[in-house]
Amino acid sequence: MHKKLLLFVALYLVSLITFTGCSAVKPTAENDIVTIRLSGWTANPNERQQLQEVLNKFTAKHQHIKVKYEAIADQYMDVMKTRLIGGTAADVFYLDAFEAPAFMKYGVLEPLDSYIQPEFNLGDFSSRLLSAFQYQSHTYGLPKDFSTLALFYNQQALSAAGISELPQTWSQLRSYAKKLTIDKNKDGKIDQYGFGISPELARQVFMIKAYGGELVNAKGKATFASKKAVKGLQILVDMYRQDKSTVQPSDVGTTSGIEMFGQGKVAMVIEGAWAIPYFQDTFPQLQYSTTELPKINNKKGTMAFTVAYVMNKQSQHKQAAWELIKYLTGKEGMKSWTKGGFALPTRESVAAELGYDNHPLYAPFIAGADYATIWQAGETLPTILTNFNNQFISALLGEQPLLNALEIAQATANKEIALAE
Repeated sequence: MHKKLLLFVALYLVSLITFTGCSAVKPTAENDIVTIRLSGWTANPNERQQLQEVLNKFTAKHQHIKVKYEAIADQYMDVMKTRLIGGTAADVFYLDAFEAPAFMKYGVLEPLDSYIQPEFNLGDFSSRLLSAFQYQSHTYGLPKDFSTLALFYNQQALSAAGISELPQTWSQLRSYAKKLTIDKNKDGKIDQYGFGISPELARQVFMIKAYGGELVNAKGKATFASKKAVKGLQILVDMYRQDKSTVQPSDVGTTSGIEMFGQGKVAMVIEGAWAIPYFQDTFPQLQYSTTELPKINNKKGTMAFTVAYVMNKQSQHKQAAWELIKYLTGKEGMKSWTKGGFALPTRESVAAELGYDNHPLYAPFIAGADYATIWQAGETLPTILTNFNNQFISALLGEQPLLNALEIAQATANKEIALAE
């Protein structure tokens, strides 16, 4: 995967030289109509409709700019890389923090520093989230929204089990998961598990770090196969294998943690704020609440996921592209976009104005932004991700000890990284 990324970068740079050599950017007269393209993805029709409303407000204020939105349904990054190489990518597009390091390093994006004026108030953004799109003192993207992870719990299930206090530590969570695992008919078939997990690296990095482990080193090599890293991850393996109080989606015939929880197959699950609108639409009778994740090794921890609007360096309408980015990540545009609860505002003033920091369901996600681990770890992360997930699931299923699994994953990842260098 890393090798493919480097090939993409090399091809992109060739295309960029060719493109800029053949096409001079033409100045736009004040009254000319400019059409700029925006590429992204949408999780559901409601989200698409919400974005279109925001874009309509933008064009009403900027009548000389038209916006053509292109939703890419599948393989978003592969499509974007192909379009960038071919010189056909949109002027503005979504970029996940996960993919951002390589794009920033290899000059695919237009730096935004010269466009950002003091009145834009860059300091209003969460500094941790903004830093995910900064490289060598330049800002290449503005985070449009974010979510951390929080603990969702079924209120009725906890009450039925006699649990009146929320878990403050992972040992408490483990104890509660056992109490909440129920075989109603005493026939050996579990009707409700205590806890549901998604066994993927994107959800586990904070647990690797809880006891001093690290995902990667400064050279981009995987370093997660250490005793410190294993100590945090072993908790999940033990809950799954020893306690049998924990399941992954495929164990109960679902495809996600959201489905497991919504269908009542687990009493607790760790998910992002995106789950709240889903539950409102799909399981309106579900009685649940949220809380910050329990401390692990006496430390607060969670993950943060964020996506930015970035400008294509090849754009022929950079000023218009900036006007769009400025509106979408300004107070007015961000408020319109995040008011539906699909994701949370990255501007602290907007979060406060919309009341998210005091909302009983959303407040834990806002609080988590102060200490969350950003889902980002350099340009080698895609390679590390694939190898980790394959071996971690193997350990979860009991096919090999966790340390052995991580050592294999780390060695394989580092071999692939070395071959790509």
